Amino acid sequence: MDIKLELPQDDLPLMANTNHILVKHYVLDLDVNFKSQIIEGTLVLFFQPGNRYRKNSSSTEETCRSESNEACKFRMPEPCHVTNTRTFSSKMKYNDFAICGKGEKKTSGKDGNHDNGEQASGISSSNYCCDTGIHGSEDFLLVLDCCDLSVLKVEEVDIAAVPGIEKFTRSPKLRVVSELRNQIVHELVTLPADRWREQLDYYACCSQAPGCGELLFDTDSWSLQIRKTGAQTATDFPHAIRIRYRTKPQGRSVTWTSDQSGRPCVYTMGSPINNRALFPCQEPPVAMSTWQATVRAAASFVVLTSGENSAKPTQLQEGSLSWHYYVTMPMPASTFTIAVGSWTEMKPETCSSDDLAAERSFSTSEADFRYAGICGHVEYPCRFQNTSATTQEIIPHRVFAPVCLKGTCQETLLQLLSSCLAAAHSVLGTHPFSRLDVLIVPANFPSLGMASPHIVFLSQSALTGGSHLCGIRLCHEIAHAWFGLAIGARDWTEEWLSEGFATHLEDVFWAKAQKLAPHEAQEQQELRACLRWRRLQDELQNSPEEMQVLRYPMVLK
Repeated sequence: MDIKLELPQDDLPLMANTNHILVKHYVLDLDVNFKSQIIEGTLVLFFQPGNRYRKNSSSTEETCRSESNEACKFRMPEPCHVTNTRTFSSKMKYNDFAICGKGEKKTSGKDGNHDNGEQASGISSSNYCCDTGIHGSEDFLLVLDCCDLSVLKVEEVDIAAVPGIEKFTRSPKLRVVSELRNQIVHELVTLPADRWREQLDYYACCSQAPGCGELLFDTDSWSLQIRKTGAQTATDFPHAIRIRYRTKPQGRSVTWTSDQSGRPCVYTMGSPINNRALFPCQEPPVAMSTWQATVRAAASFVVLTSGENSAKPTQLQEGSLSWHYYVTMPMPASTFTIAVGSWTEMKPETCSSDDLAAERSFSTSEADFRYAGICGHVEYPCRFQNTSATTQEIIPHRVFAPVCLKGTCQETLLQLLSSCLAAAHSVLGTHPFSRLDVLIVPANFPSLGMASPHIVFLSQSALTGGSHLCGIRLCHEIAHAWFGLAIGARDWTEEWLSEGFATHLEDVFWAKAQKLAPHEAQEQQELRACLRWRRLQDELQNSPEEMQVLRYPMVLK
């Protein structure tokens, strides 16, 4: 039975089997084609299996049997799984992957590829992580969240062929090549935080390594399912795979449109289905990973993403530019954001020396990190442990918008951004992210704003209500850096928590930014709280009863 959802009435199914194996890093290599309204390229994923699936003295057969008899408990308590008993087919009719094939056109999606929705299979709830193939043997089944994508090819990556990679081999006497490759990935993904730049470099090199065998794959409406014959556990499954794919113009993760100046642009929506129609990924918010992305587009376009670096374009062939971004903080895949358009950077007419001093940039490479147990998260170059970042009241920031909105941005947005950032720092301290871009998105953007790491999408409507509406919205989105991004809900049913904190803090930040006296700030906050309460009462009176309760994650049966 194929699952047909009516979003947003129905819950979004989370299909990825994150309790068995986790993506630790994504490497995206993408081309943006405005003529066809398609983003295409490759995605390399680096995995780490759950601890309970590491090799031990018991046989592989016993390990797989124990997996089949008991629900796995790796970070997700009750995940949804896909059990697919059909015969998988490996696509062998495409050109071989070309290393360093930057900007080359990919082969067309023909010969009956199993695109999402075009050939859908049954989805069922299951405690099994194995798939019964045509010969009856049980193979581990990797399930990724995927929708509205054309998957062309899936292959294992021969990372052992990367020059210098042998330094990550602890047991050079390993005779099984697949075990050697998996050991290299394990050593790479567990490098200490102070070696983050070396780690990114090796991720990039590994992503361009040749393929060493195509993997069996299939898709249904909501997932991509991959297996390797003979790999019976998550530990045996290749820890580095490459997926060649392309988006679809109607894909629900991206919006192709025109900006306020009539120029073409594309940006990620963030809803209603997160990023699964942008690239195959693990959508549950507990699946934390880092990423790096190379995005190529025509030279007339500017590429913005949620990366922590302020990327500078690299000239390729005439008329084409390449942009490279990365993040070192593990976050859910849904936080990846991209916007490509003819954006113009808006700069203030004057800039005070105080602003320049407050905005002094502290790069990750210069950071003085103190791993003294201040934070309880996994190890990464954390700004909360950076002695320099703690005193940085205003992080480096930029504003982008269509050129027709230059005057409005300079009159309102540019005048408020520094004071809102300083106000947030005065209340909560260290900014979780090292920089911030603010983009005025096209008029069809369905919300007043959306916060992602290092970038905020702001509706043009926020500019029309004067400084108060713009300032309040800015403060709300800035607050999400702490609540919703640096700290987030374990599953989507608890997303109201981050919205609640951001809604409360927008009043606190805005009062600080306005430099209101304590009694004036209290009066303003009480008035806004009263207005919210009356609006909530009105909504409850006009909402069906079933819409007034929190829903649990969707369970497919």
